[in-house]
Amino acid sequence: MAALAAMATGVAAAGGRAQPKSRAARRAASRAAAKASVARPMQAVVSRAAVRRAALRGAVQAQAVMTPPKPPSSAADEIEDLTSKGGMFTNVDPASRRVTPVANGRTCVKVVYVVLEPQYQSSLTAAAEKINAGNSEVCYELCGYLVEELRDEANYESFKKDCEDCNVFIGSLIFIEELADKVVAAVSPNRDNMDACVVFPSMPQVMRLNKLGQFSMAQLGQSKSVIGDFMKKKRQENGSGFEDAMLKLVRTLPKVLKYLPSDKAQDARNFMLSLQYWLGGSSENLENFLLNLGKEYVPALAEMGAEIAEPVTVADTGIWHPMAPRMYEDVKEFLNWYDTRKDVKLGPDSPTVGLVLQRSHLVTGDAGHYESVVMEMEARGARVVPIFAGGLDFSGPVDRFYYNPITKAPLVDVVVSLTGFALVGGPAKQDHPKAIEALKRLNVPYLVSVPLVFQTTEEWRDSTLGLHPVQVALQVCLPELDGGLEPIIFSGRDSKTGKSHSLPDRVTQLCGRALKWADLRRKTKAEKKLAITVFSFPPDKGNVGTAAYLNVFGSIYRVLKELQADGYNVGDLPEEEGELIESVLHDKEAAFASPDLNIAYKMPVSEYEELCEYSEALHESWGPPPGNLNTNGQEMLVYGKQFGNVFIGVQPTFGYEGDPMRLLFSKSASPHHGFAAYYTYLEKIFKADAVLHFGTHGSLEFMPGKQVGLDIDSYPDSLIGNIPNLYYYAANNPSEATIAKRRGYANTISYLTPPAENAGLYKGLKELKELISSYQTLKDTGRGVSITDSIMATARQCNLEQDCALPPDDVSADTLEAEERDGVVGRVYQKLMEIESRLLPCGLHVVGCPPSAEEAVATLVNIASIDRPEVEIEGLPSLLAKSVGRSIEDIYRSNDAGVLEDVELLQEITMTIRGMVQEFVTRYTDSTGRVGAAALNAVSSLFGKVAAKPYGTVIDGTKFAKADEALLNKQFDYLAFCLEQVVKDNELGALKEALDGQYIVPGPGGDPIRNPDVLPTGKNIHALDPQAIPTAAALQSASVVVERLLERQKIENGGVYPESIAVVLWGTDNIKTYGESLAQVMLMVGVRPQPDALGRVNKLELIPLEELGRPRIDVVVNCSGVFRDLFVNQMNLLDRAIKLAAEQDEDIEMNFVRKHALEQAEELGVSLRQAATRIFSNASGSYSSNVNLAVENSSWNDESQLQDMYVERKSFAYNSDAPGSGMDESKEVFKSALKKVDVTFQNLDSSEISLTDVSHYFDSDPTKLVAGLREDGKMPSAFIADTTTANAQVRSLSETMRLDSRTKLLNPKWYEGMLASGYEGAREIQKRLNNTLGWSATSGQVDNWVYEEANDTFINDPEMAQRLLETNPNSFRKMVANFLEANGRGYWDTSEENLERLRNLYQECEDKLEGVEEPACVPGGGTRRQSQRARGVDKTAATGTLARR
Repeated sequence: MAALAAMATGVAAAGGRAQPKSRAARRAASRAAAKASVARPMQAVVSRAAVRRAALRGAVQAQAVMTPPKPPSSAADEIEDLTSKGGMFTNVDPASRRVTPVANGRTCVKVVYVVLEPQYQSSLTAAAEKINAGNSEVCYELCGYLVEELRDEANYESFKKDCEDCNVFIGSLIFIEELADKVVAAVSPNRDNMDACVVFPSMPQVMRLNKLGQFSMAQLGQSKSVIGDFMKKKRQENGSGFEDAMLKLVRTLPKVLKYLPSDKAQDARNFMLSLQYWLGGSSENLENFLLNLGKEYVPALAEMGAEIAEPVTVADTGIWHPMAPRMYEDVKEFLNWYDTRKDVKLGPDSPTVGLVLQRSHLVTGDAGHYESVVMEMEARGARVVPIFAGGLDFSGPVDRFYYNPITKAPLVDVVVSLTGFALVGGPAKQDHPKAIEALKRLNVPYLVSVPLVFQTTEEWRDSTLGLHPVQVALQVCLPELDGGLEPIIFSGRDSKTGKSHSLPDRVTQLCGRALKWADLRRKTKAEKKLAITVFSFPPDKGNVGTAAYLNVFGSIYRVLKELQADGYNVGDLPEEEGELIESVLHDKEAAFASPDLNIAYKMPVSEYEELCEYSEALHESWGPPPGNLNTNGQEMLVYGKQFGNVFIGVQPTFGYEGDPMRLLFSKSASPHHGFAAYYTYLEKIFKADAVLHFGTHGSLEFMPGKQVGLDIDSYPDSLIGNIPNLYYYAANNPSEATIAKRRGYANTISYLTPPAENAGLYKGLKELKELISSYQTLKDTGRGVSITDSIMATARQCNLEQDCALPPDDVSADTLEAEERDGVVGRVYQKLMEIESRLLPCGLHVVGCPPSAEEAVATLVNIASIDRPEVEIEGLPSLLAKSVGRSIEDIYRSNDAGVLEDVELLQEITMTIRGMVQEFVTRYTDSTGRVGAAALNAVSSLFGKVAAKPYGTVIDGTKFAKADEALLNKQFDYLAFCLEQVVKDNELGALKEALDGQYIVPGPGGDPIRNPDVLPTGKNIHALDPQAIPTAAALQSASVVVERLLERQKIENGGVYPESIAVVLWGTDNIKTYGESLAQVMLMVGVRPQPDALGRVNKLELIPLEELGRPRIDVVVNCSGVFRDLFVNQMNLLDRAIKLAAEQDEDIEMNFVRKHALEQAEELGVSLRQAATRIFSNASGSYSSNVNLAVENSSWNDESQLQDMYVERKSFAYNSDAPGSGMDESKEVFKSALKKVDVTFQNLDSSEISLTDVSHYFDSDPTKLVAGLREDGKMPSAFIADTTTANAQVRSLSETMRLDSRTKLLNPKWYEGMLASGYEGAREIQKRLNNTLGWSATSGQVDNWVYEEANDTFINDPEMAQRLLETNPNSFRKMVANFLEANGRGYWDTSEENLERLRNLYQECEDKLEGVEEPACVPGGGTRRQSQRARGVDKTAATGTLARR
């Protein structure tokens, strides 16, 4: 019964109306609209445009979106600001729920209730007031609390005081552990003095408070129960359908128990009866509920003569409609009634919308918000089928009511859940596979809208966070696992009554978007219009069509050909991909420069202002239209090209990337007029039926606004309008995909990252490998010494001396003992094998193109190398190591130390595994060398062939021949499954399904090596349940990394531990690793995360110093903007953990958290707890430090300017003591904490993304900033944890940069793979060099030889330089500029000959581009000039990977 009523208890809501441009005026309009919507719940919602226009009439000038840096404030002021706002998510006074009767000689019964959601407030209040007005024997005093309100200390003290003298305590749906503990702490001491305690489904500790006479649940979960075990077993067998059966039992059991004589049976009957009354929900039911409790358990009322009616029951499932005479339990009867209605006129082609409702809102009379949605849908010409259920499982009602009773085809065109919950399961437990199966059968778009629960409308409107984090976890994250889309807030709740009411502008948005999804099912393919949107990032002219890992134009061409074959009108499609590029970019010879982009539409300013309803709100940041971006001075310019009913457009850019002053602003700007005009064109002029954002990623979803639960002021909501948003997204980036889902309303479709290959060896590295092979053969002969000398000399030529601890230059091998020579060779060999085996993505992916057999091998080798205890599969390295009597962990450690024998053994294991997997894959390739669908049958039947081992004879006759064959077969059985998933590519299929208005099956995003369930691609990407991390496995992995990090730093620092570490947390990393870096932070401070009774990680356990065996290390945590959005509950956990450590009364030399907090408290004049603030990020709705944008645009003067950007943008603190305050600026506290940092630290979790692949890593690096803040000016040590393989490593930042450069930028396998992708590949090469420059700027950890060898590779080789120039002249010019800038800024010391060649090449690029653009930077370093804006050139474009993960 633990979750019985979770879905039966509704979600409250409150109202509002679309607002004027001024935020203050919009709030005023919201309040007025909220009152109006309560008064007129049946009135159809007016159009979004009309709401905006009406609101505008009272608008005042908008408050600044971008605020220049504030004058300095004290830390005490900052802390006061942080805590003076109340800091809770809801500040409603519980006194508003208090009912205080006049006794007049009657018995007064005091009832205290605590509930999760407020919809029962109105019914309970009405019930008590009716009794108080008409009953001569008894009256009721009610004291009501929402559980979330108990976070506030004043509210909690009031609650405890009320519990001290109450007669009856009622609780329901208390599923938040920390608040459940507070409830128990307040009620338990008074429980024995209470007449009754009635708790409906909640956490076990709260359920144990139940007490009705002799009926008690005090032993719940503490002793073995035959009935409890039976119920648990049945729940596991029947899933959530078990709760439906239990509902029926609740209805019948009181009738049975009534005839049993024992008092205990009668008390049990009263509990079941109470549950019936509660689930009935109406004021009549709750009146009888209160009277029944009073009569049965309040001694003074034992002789009360009031007649108490049995519970009035309502169907558990059915169809409801506000205009219907009754509820229907048969869809045919409902449709018959619907067809007789005179108030609506619907044609046979009208769309049908399925609404999913919470029964509790219907029975409590709190359905005004539902009525508004029904009326608005019908006003727009839709038929509506609103279903409800009393249990937790809506899959049954979906199957029962959403199919045509005659044809059995789907009756509905789209489903919109208004519950906010997962389809199967409530706040405590979900069954996602069952939900997905039901939705797959129905196969229509599935939207999940959200009612406000823990906030009033005004609180939500005023919040920068938007939706309450607990609600995000329960009602946004969990429905996403079902494939739910578009978490639009559609209702709010009244602060006085708790009743729900609609938010008219949100209902308008919800209904408009839902019906556009429905239209996709009803329009023919030939008439559908699709807008494909490509990006241009970084803002340089060779970058149109940017996307992570994707050959954008090759993929678009493939998509268009597929759509053409499927019946879509794609017009006169070019014959090949190059012509497509040329037609969109207009002038191929100008190498894709912005002025030469094809202009698809010139929008007059008057038309723009008429069609773009929010244009005035952009004036503050950008002035009146047309502005300077995407304009010819008179008109707004939309770039792109139309092919039949398909428009390929170029998304405009943020527009401020090249302006150093704008980059310093702590909050991001609104979109500029050109950006708004682009999306206005798509929706209002081109009239797109859907938009396809092509690749990872654009900037729409990162525009300012609330984090989750957008309002009309949130720009992503305004920009996307009513257009269904399809989004091709890299499968390995679930965090930013989730931002696109929540803020851009995207249906994300995953695409595969490029096939991984081992980096291999080249040039001198290859020669070194050959020398080592000779040494192993001849080391015991006279040649061993000379070969060792050659190895040392060649290693120095390859710049390996810093990585291999070589002897000094003047030391000859003949002065070394044999064991020392083995050590030197072993260390070089180990480094070579590290480089050779490094996985790297080669080339760029083309949508719908599966990998070749050869391309699949490296991925499968790495999948096979991981132990997977959750499915009882042991990795191949471990199995082969055991076959020779060794532990793989011992071999890893010995290899890392450079022990030659074990370096060689690990290499043998590695090569054997590659051979086994190669043999396995080769058997199942088709004639083209691809793993084709025809081979799948052979793969699936493989293990029926007893005679053949799946890996052939590879290990026969080797030292590994005795490996456990059964365990090997189990591993290859798993690999067969993985291979099948790789082949089952549905990237094109999913797009066509989405365009046909079908349901896209959801699937996790992440690293396919760590989690093969990411495959096949073509799924609707979701993240994970944020309350599930960090997992126990993540905690174990984190402990290894923390131990190695601290030990290494201790060794390098003379035996002294670091006192403070600056850590960066990324969203995607924590999704892929299930919270490893999150766990690292907790372990550093000596705190262990713990799950609650429901498995949610929200508790903390302090690790005693004796167990820890070292000091508690202080931390300064900077969270990416995406981490902030996705994991606010984990930020709360981290802040609590750090403050817990700071408050321990321990020796400060064993507790650096406390040591520094005490120092800061004195320095800043604040409390110890306030001084222990350590969790920082951007302001809500803003992303990145902008350092990456400045570097990419050369729009910075010196490093101090970059450091100022970092401080201005990343100094917003999270405070668990005031969680509702969001992110508050805390610059002085931030700088005070940073100046004590000894180590900066980041994590690499996936082979697909390394330090120079994206700009986000250096964008978040504070290494030089810390040096500037420290009083001693000392540069902190910088480390990178690499968990991309089973052998986790902790390397210095400089080591990692060298490894990254060798395996990618300087590696022929990598850059030739990129060049094979042409224009886009050339851009990728330049991007790596630009990011290398960024690392020099923020950390100074890039060796001079990296630039020198890159210059030799790409510039001094005339043939290579010519290839780059011809392939993408703009990117090549930017590369040349990067080299000149690196020299000008002092990061690269080179010859005058090299510099002169670069200057000449730069001029040659200019000549080739015909002088189209000013130089990107002056040779000595400096800023880009923003030229030619009058011609409509967007010089400061930046759309791509802005907010990473």
